[in-house]
Amino acid sequence: MHDVPGADASSDKMAVNDETLAPDARWVSIGDDWVLELAGAWRGHRAAVPRLPASEVTGRVRIDADRLRSWDAALASALWHRLEPFARRQADVNLQSLPEGLQQILLLALGTAPPAANAADASSPGRVARLGIWFTAWWAQRRKTLTFFGEVLLSLGRWCRGRSDMRAADLAWQIEQTGPRSLPIVALVCFLVGLIVAYMGAAQLQRFGAQNYIADLVTVGVVREVAALLVGIVLAGRVGAAFAAQIGSMRANEEVDALATMGVNPVDFLVLPRVLALLIVGPMLTAFGALVGMAVGWLVAVVIYGVTPLEYVYASMQALTLPHVLVGLIKGTSYSVLVALAGCLQGMSAGRSAQAVGDATTASVVQAIVWIVVVASALTVVFQRLDV
Repeated sequence: MHDVPGADASSDKMAVNDETLAPDARWVSIGDDWVLELAGAWRGHRAAVPRLPASEVTGRVRIDADRLRSWDAALASALWHRLEPFARRQADVNLQSLPEGLQQILLLALGTAPPAANAADASSPGRVARLGIWFTAWWAQRRKTLTFFGEVLLSLGRWCRGRSDMRAADLAWQIEQTGPRSLPIVALVCFLVGLIVAYMGAAQLQRFGAQNYIADLVTVGVVREVAALLVGIVLAGRVGAAFAAQIGSMRANEEVDALATMGVNPVDFLVLPRVLALLIVGPMLTAFGALVGMAVGWLVAVVIYGVTPLEYVYASMQALTLPHVLVGLIKGTSYSVLVALAGCLQGMSAGRSAQAVGDATTASVVQAIVWIVVVASALTVVFQRLDV
């Protein structure tokens, strides 16, 4: 039998590789600090990580993983068991030497933040960074809103050119759902609020013996401001929330994606009918609400304060000028369109879960009311400047 040349050298090399790949962990004391040195390949191995009593640690705890070849969930679990007592005692645990994936797992399990984040929080650049993150998120939201408005305008342009995917039956259905079905709640709210406006205004006018001006107060106030604002708020709660829930549920069920896959523009098919429906029924509901408010004003003035019926009607006709009517209709139409845009925007932006759909529904109502208040203030200032 002859010896194979180089056999001993090959065996020695394999032994060295096995020793290098063997998992190893040991604690080393460096001054007041303790360092856990990890080496070798831990994937598939169940080697033990030595325990260091937390009471013996007075400085920092650091992990040296420069010689770590591979790791798996077993190493992550073992490290968590050994490091959790230090984290519980608020010790400074440095995990930066670990691979990124293992580091993130331990940070999450230990409930600690990366040292860089802690340093940033305590310094001025950290506050600037947080401000930048906030502004980036804010601008992303505004950009999403502007993009949605642009898509709606493009969809409206396609509809005007006869190239839209919107169906006339969908528009008629939305008009029926948002218009006639909203009449009872609009009538009730306008009746009650008109009663409050008429009664409170008449109580102040009676002090000066000016009951005859109740008609002027109620007519101008209801027609110009109150009816449009009440219709916008009612539509925000009844219609805008429904739009967000309907479209959000379709997104959660991937129906919106299915429309896009079939070549149907979701904005044309889902958003445009709803926006046009409220654009049509908005001024009608506003006019109806104004009539209800004027009627309840007549009831208060005639029954409670002794104004003759014909006198109230004549004073109302004198106060009801064309500019007041146009201002009220413009405001009611604007508020209705804002409600439709807010509901559709939140629905198209909703996540794909029941919780996300609920959040989108709530956000649509809040956003619509905020938009209504902002636009109401702006239009009031503009019309006053124009002396309308």
